[in-house]
Amino acid sequence: MAADKKKPTGKPRRRERKSIPRGQAHIQATFNNTIVTLTDPNGNVISWGSAGGQGFKGSRKRVYVKGPGSGREAAIRSLQSTGLNITSITDVTPIPHNGCRPPKRRRV
Repeated sequence: MAADKKKPTGKPRRRERKSIPRGQAHIQATFNNTIVTLTDPNGNVISWGSAGGQGFKGSRKRVYVKGPGSGREAAIRSLQSTGLNITSITDVTPIPHNGCRPPKRRRV
């Protein structure tokens, strides 16, 4: 007979409330998703969230604006609306300095 394997039922793990006076918000906006990561000044991750993880799937998640990272302005606005005091916004988008040759133009 197979022994019944039961997991030890302990108390559910409790979430800690952290009061951090300073921090950084890193926003990674791609064509398919937008990920916001909150870190302390040293760069240790405190919390993170994404549009896909909050229930937005498919076309409801897309924003039709030309150019990469169209969800970053909306993410900044939502951070301001929650009451966070934003002191600086730094764009760290990787831009090639004459790197790879782009594909040829499409002719229709």
